[in-house]
Amino acid sequence: VEIWKAAGMKLHNVKFLWASEEINANSDEYWLKVMDIARRNNLNRIKRCATIMGRDESDDLAVAQMLYPCMQCTDIFFLKADICQLGMDQRKVNMLAREYCDDIGQEKKPVILSHHMLAGLKEGAAKMSKSDPMSAIFMEDDEKDVNEKIEKAYCPPLKVKENPCLEYVKYIVFGMFNQFTVERPAKYGGNKTYKKFEELEADWVQEKLHPGDLKPSLAKAINKILQPIRDHFATNPEAREILSLVRSFRVNKASEKTDDKK
Repeated sequence: VEIWKAAGMKLHNVKFLWASEEINANSDEYWLKVMDIARRNNLNRIKRCATIMGRDESDDLAVAQMLYPCMQCTDIFFLKADICQLGMDQRKVNMLAREYCDDIGQEKKPVILSHHMLAGLKEGAAKMSKSDPMSAIFMEDDEKDVNEKIEKAYCPPLKVKENPCLEYVKYIVFGMFNQFTVERPAKYGGNKTYKKFEELEADWVQEKLHPGDLKPSLAKAINKILQPIRDHFATNPEAREILSLVRSFRVNKASEKTDDKK
């Protein structure tokens, strides 16, 4: 919530609902809906929703993992959501909700808006991972973190698809600024401002733009986007305390993983 505030989100008409509180207050209604969705679908249909958990339908799923899609589907109705705006990896369970409307004869169906999933910064990472800090840029990352992550990011010359650095330029930088400036020495072509991603893409596949020039400019653009967030946490005592607490959880979790390996 603090990050949304810092990013400029207007909260006067926003109401946050905690699913745990809603479920506990109306558990009889909630679990009846979960069971109804479960009984109207076979195992194969529920397995197709395994992507919402970062799993594949061919995986050996636990019973609890089979139940989870029914619960997430129930959330849509339980929270009375008119629009479900989530990543593409959540699309199958959102479509399950629309199918359930057909099953029970409900004409009003939730509108599904599925957005593009940014690739992870490491080679072969289909999407970012919270469990691997180096695979993604977090909103609370400082300038040094961003520079290091972008410097180490997978960014193969000539290749456009499955290139996380180009994805960040296309979906984040152009989305914020409608342009992208590459800063480089005159002997390598000098500075160049791209007004459209297609212009950058053309230079990339013709090797007119090198990863060594793109990466520092990308890091600079991302740091510009994140600076208001950093300023908010630096000047707001309450927000700073929350951030410290979140970071302590990450440190503890990392320590637990290290202990497990030992």
